Amino acid sequence: MLGYVADLAFFGVKDTANITGLRWRLMLASAMFPALIVIGFVFMCPESPRWYMSQGRHYKAYRSMVRLRFNKVQAARDVFYMHTLLDAENEVVVKGKHKILELVTVPRNRRALIGSEIVMFMQQFCGVNVIAYYSSEIFLDARFSEVSALSASLGFGIINWIFAIPAIYTIDSFGRRNLLLTTFPLMSLFLFFTGFSFLIPEDTLHTARIACIALGIYLFGIVYSPGAGPVPFTYSAEAYPLYIRPLGMSLATATTWFFNFLLSITWPSLQRAFTTTGAFCWYAGWNMVGFFLVLLFLPETKGKTLEELDQVFGMSTHAHAAYGLRQVPYFIKRYILGRHVEPERLYETDEAGHAGEAGYDHDAEKAR
Repeated sequence: MLGYVADLAFFGVKDTANITGLRWRLMLASAMFPALIVIGFVFMCPESPRWYMSQGRHYKAYRSMVRLRFNKVQAARDVFYMHTLLDAENEVVVKGKHKILELVTVPRNRRALIGSEIVMFMQQFCGVNVIAYYSSEIFLDARFSEVSALSASLGFGIINWIFAIPAIYTIDSFGRRNLLLTTFPLMSLFLFFTGFSFLIPEDTLHTARIACIALGIYLFGIVYSPGAGPVPFTYSAEAYPLYIRPLGMSLATATTWFFNFLLSITWPSLQRAFTTTGAFCWYAGWNMVGFFLVLLFLPETKGKTLEELDQVFGMSTHAHAAYGLRQVPYFIKRYILGRHVEPERLYETDEAGHAGEAGYDHDAEKAR
């Protein structure tokens, strides 16, 4: 949002006698100030209790946990639980050996990898950064003036920021998976709407054409911000077991930036080949692909401890895909036909060790 503010603020700056392109130089330099603020806040971030525990710093792990729990008894309980699970993990994992291979060969890790890569890929291929990077050009194509195009882009930035705020609550109440399953079809719908709005005749319905294009982009931003915006990094950060998490998050970050680059560099040629309408419909189609990828291959991680996530990702990919397909008739019966149908409880089990322990499952033991 601040980037759009800077673009509009410096748009009217004129070149001086000694400086050419002063306007874009100031726009680019303005990005430095938020980065400096973030650097300052980094020093205020505490280490996680589990990291302290893995380093043998038990008292600091306890003090850090106290900040996250309602009372000290809960903190002491969870620190003891964490210590016990870390001991179990150390018995299984030979740290420092074959971590890259284990990212793929260990079934529990592979399922986390699949889920993480899906959400990181779809964070870009939902088409958001096409709008973020080329919104001014898109509005100019819709025959906005330059200042109006920048103002409309600022509107998209403000919407993106405002509607990300509810995600602070919904990401833990509504759930990561449910947010994506709800927002991907809506994003697809609004991209189709935006794309076909470019077909409205400009000569006779100029005002309606501009209004529909802006409305479609803004509605897309509204549903993107609480869903595909915050969920991918949250999901990737919690999906992997601790011992392999740095590798997993590195790959997740590389994935999102690679496809970010791919989208930004291919949009002009895509727009020329498909027309603006076809290009928007292309990414609308990818949002529907994302819906089915989430439905079949993305386990829910809401409200799970690191240890409980081993149970979630201990379930086979085939079993979870079958569960995802069973959710479709459940949704139709409950929310369309209005029937009282109990949701299926997928991860609950009476056997504490059924799904594996300390980042591994039984399939992983066979793989070894």
